Amino acid sequence: MCGIVGRVNLESGAPVDASVVRAMCRLIAHRGPDGEGVLVRGAVGLGHLRLAIIDLSEAAAQPMVTDDGRYAIVFNGEIYNFEEIRRDLEADGVVFRSHSDTEVLLANYRAHGPAGLSRLRGMFAFAIWDAVERSLFLARDRVGKKPLFYRRDRDGLAFASEPKAFLAEPDFEAAPNADALRLYLAYGYVPSPLSAFEGVHKLPPGHYALYKDGQLTVERYWRLRHSPKSALSEADARERLLELLREAVRLRMISDVPLGAFLSGGVDSSVVVALMAQAGAGRVKTFSIGFGEKEFDELRYARQVAEQYGTDHHEFVVRPDAVSILPKLTWHYGEPFADSSAIPTYYLSELTRAHVTVALTGDAGDESFAGYTRYIPARRAELYGRLPRTIRRGLATLARSAPTPALSASRAAKAIRWTQVMAGTPQHRYAESMMCLDSALRRRLCRPEFLDDAVDQADLVLSAYRDSDADDFTDASMFVDVETYLPGDILVKVDIASMAHGLEARAPFLDHEVMEFAAALPIDLKLHGMEKKYLLRKAARSLVPADLLDRPKKGFSVPLASWLRGELRDMAFDVLLSRAASTRGIFTRSRVEALLNDHAAGLYEWHVQIWTMLMLELWFETFIDARSSLATRPRAEGVTVQSLR
Repeated sequence: MCGIVGRVNLESGAPVDASVVRAMCRLIAHRGPDGEGVLVRGAVGLGHLRLAIIDLSEAAAQPMVTDDGRYAIVFNGEIYNFEEIRRDLEADGVVFRSHSDTEVLLANYRAHGPAGLSRLRGMFAFAIWDAVERSLFLARDRVGKKPLFYRRDRDGLAFASEPKAFLAEPDFEAAPNADALRLYLAYGYVPSPLSAFEGVHKLPPGHYALYKDGQLTVERYWRLRHSPKSALSEADARERLLELLREAVRLRMISDVPLGAFLSGGVDSSVVVALMAQAGAGRVKTFSIGFGEKEFDELRYARQVAEQYGTDHHEFVVRPDAVSILPKLTWHYGEPFADSSAIPTYYLSELTRAHVTVALTGDAGDESFAGYTRYIPARRAELYGRLPRTIRRGLATLARSAPTPALSASRAAKAIRWTQVMAGTPQHRYAESMMCLDSALRRRLCRPEFLDDAVDQADLVLSAYRDSDADDFTDASMFVDVETYLPGDILVKVDIASMAHGLEARAPFLDHEVMEFAAALPIDLKLHGMEKKYLLRKAARSLVPADLLDRPKKGFSVPLASWLRGELRDMAFDVLLSRAASTRGIFTRSRVEALLNDHAAGLYEWHVQIWTMLMLELWFETFIDARSSLATRPRAEGVTVQSLR
């Protein structure tokens, strides 16, 4: 797990300045605290920040170059089946000088080219320079666990693990991408291939790119498929799922440094910890975090699993100075990012890193096994859609005539809004359900000149539906989440929060064999009636306490609504109503002020929307307004941590 940067000047042939590559490295130095490597050869420069996990020797250092000097690689991630691939390559006569997965990855590419990506089981983003072909190969893992950004200019192409690395390049102008920001306001993150910076792109998950002869070609090499469906019985499917999860956990426990696990008290992380304990690797170190507010605290559930398996358990209650943590979050995420659970994830990573270097997580169980509550309304919407059209039109007309404010928390208002959105297609309805600021609210808050009426922001979701081969709408919705929400929000949140502290996070549920197995399951084994995660819960009953499995899903949330009426209230008003914010050309100031006042008075729950706008403005202040001060990471103090161990 590391950070990578690089520049290849194929257009101009200009020599790469090694000091610029080092400066790029410094801006993401947190990703690799164990070492820095820079390789510059004329028009090619590669940089690497090392977090040593497998083979801690210098033989595994990067950039790594083949003995003949033809290939050079910088790699971020882990190849969990590298030993198996290594044995196959050795049988073909390949000789290795290290025990690292990096050298195996490089040899695999040398032997098989892009086709070798299908052999990899892991998380990765890497770049390989071929000095003979004069080409640069970039690749990103199937689901997008590891990030990879790139930009082109008149000289050539530059790439990096995080976009702020480009700030070190003298000719880079940090300007906002309006299309990306419109999508951000809708979904709370910037989806690939866009980035918040004009001229910077993300390599999408499951894609590779070849830069040669001045041309950049991007190709997809993997897509999750939901057909054909498995014919396994429920009992056989349950046993096969446990078998796959055991293998996925075992592979992710390979490490030359201490490792542990995040334990939230939810089904997914509890299953991971149980399987780690059963793998016989000694006493598992587990880490949980909670808040002082009882309704947001789940430590007691995590404690049940820790006690059952006798883990070396660490609990922390964090009472953050939210005002002070925001500069850190803004800096590390590099793009506007509205998922407030980044706060506890950041703290959990910081506290976990004090004990271990690697932590397994329960991420991605919801997208594969139908764990989100929104899948139930999606199923109900299918039933609603079967009503006669005249009835649906009548209900929609009645709902549209109701004067209820857009986000009132009353049951009547929710029922009216639900009926209103039912007038659209199921795909549009699901897109709207995913939005932080839905289409009506964006029209209300944003200036007409900022909105682009020619572009439907729901098309991010609609295009994913078109790519799905699922026959069932809920299956197709899970595919949409794997294509959009999972890589754009969940995986970004964990990657940035963990790497900010030099912690490697591994997710067994992201194993592509587990995901492909889940996708092939009939929908009733995932969403059984209205029971979410049906098969996974059945399999987990032999592993974790029953009351943990039967309780409602809570999520990793923070008391954001009360914060924005308390300690964050003044900051939200000051930032969002500032002169700078008012001159961006995005929001109508008077309407933002009305929104803030309504929330502060407790009239409506606007906390998600306020947080989304707040993180956008803080990004502007940090990366657009104050570029000259970005040579070093901002510092933020004021975090109070209480250990309950």
